[in-house]
Amino acid sequence: MAQKGIQLVKETLSCSVCLDLLKDPVTVSCGHSYCMKCLQSHWDTEDEKKLYSCPQCRQTFTPRPVLLKNTMLAVLVEELKKSGLQAAPADHCYAGAEDVACDVCTGRKLKAQKSCLQCLASYCQNHLQPHFEVAPLKKHKLVEPSKKLQENVCSRHDEVMKIFCRTDQQSICYLCSVDEHKGHDTVSAAAERAERQRELEASRQNIQQRIQDREKDVKLLQQEAKAINRSADKAVEDSQKIFTQLIRLMEKRHSDVTGQVRSQQESQVSQVKELEEKLRQEIAELKRKDGELQMLSQTQDHNQFLHDYPSLSALSQPTRSSSIHIRPLRYFEDVTAAVAAVRDKLQDVLTETWTNISLTGTEVDVLLPQPEPKTREEFIRYSCDITLDPNTAQTRLLLSDGNRQVRWMRQQQSYPGHPDRFMRWFQVLSRESLTGRCYWEVEWRGEISVAVAYKNISRTGSGNECGFGYNDKSWALDCDDSGYNFWYNNVETPVSGPRSSRVGAYLDHRAGILSFYSISETMSLLHRVHTTFTQPLHAGLTVGYDSTAELCNLK
Repeated sequence: MAQKGIQLVKETLSCSVCLDLLKDPVTVSCGHSYCMKCLQSHWDTEDEKKLYSCPQCRQTFTPRPVLLKNTMLAVLVEELKKSGLQAAPADHCYAGAEDVACDVCTGRKLKAQKSCLQCLASYCQNHLQPHFEVAPLKKHKLVEPSKKLQENVCSRHDEVMKIFCRTDQQSICYLCSVDEHKGHDTVSAAAERAERQRELEASRQNIQQRIQDREKDVKLLQQEAKAINRSADKAVEDSQKIFTQLIRLMEKRHSDVTGQVRSQQESQVSQVKELEEKLRQEIAELKRKDGELQMLSQTQDHNQFLHDYPSLSALSQPTRSSSIHIRPLRYFEDVTAAVAAVRDKLQDVLTETWTNISLTGTEVDVLLPQPEPKTREEFIRYSCDITLDPNTAQTRLLLSDGNRQVRWMRQQQSYPGHPDRFMRWFQVLSRESLTGRCYWEVEWRGEISVAVAYKNISRTGSGNECGFGYNDKSWALDCDDSGYNFWYNNVETPVSGPRSSRVGAYLDHRAGILSFYSISETMSLLHRVHTTFTQPLHAGLTVGYDSTAELCNLK
């Protein structure tokens, strides 16, 4: 009866919000009491609605009531504290769905503070005390609260599993060790744990070392990024200065040419005007003489005519026509031609060197080395969608299946003329360029070559400059019924490996790796090349008489 009374007092003097004994108790008009701070916090959340409610009965109040400390309740709470009565546990001390509950508590269970591996039970703070006070219990192994304690019990013998069977790699109890695990390599779970702990520590050390290495790599990459940014900014700044100088030089040359042309124009026009004026004066004099002669010729008196004739002034020397050279509209065309020649040379220089400027400006290799794929599944992750370019196909080759299959034909195909077309060799290149990591597979029959080549490989000749593998612009694996051969720069390398009707090609452009594989139930390496690729590559196929090749769809 006394216990029930104590429980009633606890419930009466506890705040229903924090579940603890009342602190600075206040009572609202509905009769319910709370900690002043708890009720103020509750009403702060209702400020927007301007309607304040009791957390228990939900009675509302408007405006917000002024809270005054209930001195009577405060005195009672203080008396209870002096008597040593503790408040009910706060709600956050009770075990929730995600928590480990105390196995000893009855009713609503408290959260467990520790789990005992010997007792196979979990205890709250109060029920854990014997493990700190009772001598036999002090030897028990306490761990953080765990829901998996029953996993330490043998399901067959209902005994704690303290032994580890290395033969079967599982935990067992003592009865198991003398029964079905008899003769097996067994050790105590503690010994196995110690061994695994050493392995774990070694793994951790390895991981920590790798973390340190990667952190160093990150710092290096950050430094590299800053260096790249500085270099790029300087290149842009310097390029701007250089181009500004070029523009100013061009403007100066333009001004010089304009000045020279205008000066020569003024001089020549002045000479023309001067000669024109002389000619006009000569014309006026001739017209005057012609008038005098006409008047004299009309005189009727012969004696008068003979008298006046000697008094006529002699004609001046005529301007020789040979001193005037008329050029047919070609006065300054030589200047235009000279300027045009300078423009053409400048365009040629920019065209030839711009590719090098672009390549040196973009090929910045700061990536960490990536491991080469090991399994076909890993290779297929790098599969690329490749199609054949009809504009490069020799006229004996027929493309089909969305330009993924090529077949040698006896009749020439009616392809339109194109500068990219191979004229003599039965070859075709892919439409797509290959950079980065790429993987593709070719299904073949007859005699074919799987190749990669630079786009600027020659197309028109019948010699080695055009054939895949016979120059320094292409690499090729020949495939036929007798086996494989690799060609580069007209050097043949015999290749051994299982024959298959499917060949895989893997390219890591940045790393300079080109590999060929025989594909069947297994994936076998045929040949690998380590080099430096200076341009983007294109996949290529050479197809012999009555042969076919098809780019496989791997996605």
